[in-house]
Amino acid sequence: MLLAALEPRLEWYPAMTISIHGLAVARGIAIGRAVLVASSRVDVAHYFIDPERVESEIDRVRFGRNAVVDEIHRLQASVAHMGTKEAAHELGALLDVHLMLLQDEELIGGVKHWITDRLYNAEWALTTQLEVIARQFDEMEDEYLRERKADLEQIAEKVLRAMKGVGSAVVTVPGRTERRRAQQDVLLDDTVDVPLVLIAHDLSPADMLQFKQSVFGGFVTDVGGKTSHTAIVARSMDIPAVVGARTCSQLIRQDDWVIIDGDAGVVIVDPSPIILAEYGFKQRQRELERGRLTRLLHTPALTMDG
Repeated sequence: MLLAALEPRLEWYPAMTISIHGLAVARGIAIGRAVLVASSRVDVAHYFIDPERVESEIDRVRFGRNAVVDEIHRLQASVAHMGTKEAAHELGALLDVHLMLLQDEELIGGVKHWITDRLYNAEWALTTQLEVIARQFDEMEDEYLRERKADLEQIAEKVLRAMKGVGSAVVTVPGRTERRRAQQDVLLDDTVDVPLVLIAHDLSPADMLQFKQSVFGGFVTDVGGKTSHTAIVARSMDIPAVVGARTCSQLIRQDDWVIIDGDAGVVIVDPSPIILAEYGFKQRQRELERGRLTRLLHTPALTMDG
C-alpha cells in the first residue's frame, strides 16, 4: 500500500537503492550521510476551563508569544553572520514575516475569543484559531501567499513549545570521529570530514540559522514549494535542496548515504557504487565549472577586441 500511495514519486533500484522525487528548488549536487531532524510536533490537550481561569490562560499564550518574539530578535542579531549577504537578507526578511504573524490582530483576537467565549484551554484556542486562518491561506490564489501558511504553522508550533517549556527540534550531528570512520565505507579522502545532508519534515528560518552552513551540504524536506522559506534560503545560500519530497523523513534513516540532485529534484538513498561514482563525477565537474566562473567574477565585461 505504501508503494502504491507514493507512485510515481518513489522508484526502487537494485540493491534497495531508493529514488524519491520532489521539487528542485536549489541547483547543485550534494552527497553525504543523512542527519534526521526530529519532528517538532507538540501534542495539544483539549479541555474546557473554569471562567475564573480565563485571564491566566490568556497570560499563558501571551507568555509563549513573547518568548518566541524574544527568540526571533536574538536570531535577527545573528543573521549577519549566516552565509552570504543575500542569505542574510532572505533570512532576515523571513524572520520579519514571523514577527508580523505573531503580532497579527486576527491571530491574537481569535485566540482570546476561543478562551473567553468558549472556555477553551490556551493550547486548544491557539490551534483552533490557527485552523481558521490556515483555511484563509488555502483559499488565496497567489502561490507565495499560500506558502506563508507554513510560516503561520511554525510560529504557532513555537508558541506551543514555549508554553510547555519544550525546546526546539532536535538534530543529532555525528561527531568528528564517527564521521571520519564512516569515510572508509566509500573510500573518501581521509583529510576531510564526511559530508552531511539534512533530512526534515520542514525547516523554519530559525532552524536554518541554528544549523551551520559549513556542516550541511544540502537539505531535503517532506513539505514545501518553490516559494517556501526553505527553498528561498537554500537558493540564497546556494545549497542543493529538494522540497516537497513527501515521506523522505520516514523513508530515510539516520546515517544513510544520500545523494541530493537539486537540478532534477531527486533524492537517491543508499546509492549503488555505480550511481555514487556517476554523481561524484557530476559533482566534481560542477565544482570545476563554478571555480572557472568565480575567477571571472571581478574581471571587466569586455570582448576580446575591447
